[in-house]
Amino acid sequence: MRDPRRLRLVGLALGLLALLLAPFLVDALLGRAWVRVLDLVLLYAMLALGLNIVVGYAGLLDLGFVAFFAVGAYLYALCASPHFGLHLPFWLLLPAAALLAAGVGVLLGAPTLRLRGDYLAIVTLGFGEIIRIFLNNLNAPVNLTNGPQGITMIRPIEIAGVSMARPVELAGLTVPSLHLYYYLFLGFAALALVVSSRLEDSRIGRAWIAIREDEVAARACGVNTRDLKLLAFALGASFGGVAGALYASFQGFVSPESFGLTESVMILCMVVLGGMGHVRGVVLGAALLVALPEALRYTGPLQRALLGSVYIEPSDLRLLLFGLALVLVARWRPAGLWPSPVRRRELAERHAPGGPESAQ
Repeated sequence: MRDPRRLRLVGLALGLLALLLAPFLVDALLGRAWVRVLDLVLLYAMLALGLNIVVGYAGLLDLGFVAFFAVGAYLYALCASPHFGLHLPFWLLLPAAALLAAGVGVLLGAPTLRLRGDYLAIVTLGFGEIIRIFLNNLNAPVNLTNGPQGITMIRPIEIAGVSMARPVELAGLTVPSLHLYYYLFLGFAALALVVSSRLEDSRIGRAWIAIREDEVAARACGVNTRDLKLLAFALGASFGGVAGALYASFQGFVSPESFGLTESVMILCMVVLGGMGHVRGVVLGAALLVALPEALRYTGPLQRALLGSVYIEPSDLRLLLFGLALVLVARWRPAGLWPSPVRRRELAERHAPGGPESAQ
């Protein structure tokens, strides 16, 4: 008989090798633009994992999560650009972005501790819009954010004096800038994945799940719901702050338009579509919702080649298929495309004969 542990180790080694070779394979088969898509997949995976702590573990519906993304991005942009004349190193700015975003998360969570469901969603939605409007208007009388023009000339990340904005020669192999950012983002995404997995199995994670299932019962059992809710907001926001700082260094430009309500909804859809509360499912949802819209851009040339004209614009078709996918998943896979075993079992019991859903 084959040793399951050995097979698992072999599978992990092959998966790691595939991740390390992914940018070179994608570059050779699909082009350099798809390597950039891979970079964005890893960034949004970090964002989705942060929101999963708030929504998936603690059950707090947050529609303003993009505000923490914006806080981290603007902190890095303001402190690593000519806007204020500061050029602080990234190893100082990344933890600062995480701490600032966590503090903003606590400020958001403190007034909303008694809110649930729709009311919490409305308040967090308003908070996200307030942050975006502030960033859009804080250019007078003192120019803090440069308003709708955004901040340009953001310095890229430098490690040991080597800028990631330029190709690097390693053992006779030229590693392009997009590939360097891929490996950097892969490291941070792996760290976020490990932290999320450990939180899920920890005492804190079980307390969050208890709050998600029944807050009154959790409080009656001695769970400190107040502190744990604030902790969920702070930890989730810190993920968003780090992702925002990495995004600013990667793009070299930030503006308030990059942090609108659509981005918050998209990140929430990644969590729900992949499998709320399941780390691997959330990563799958992020990969699908970042990569598939880019793949649908090719439907325009395909329609022109097959039908002689473009009858449905790729942007419209992308939104149409996105909405259809959400409807189908909500109907046939309510727990997500890759739900956690606990969530799958709960839904099966709920819809089983004699369960609460079948009795209605």
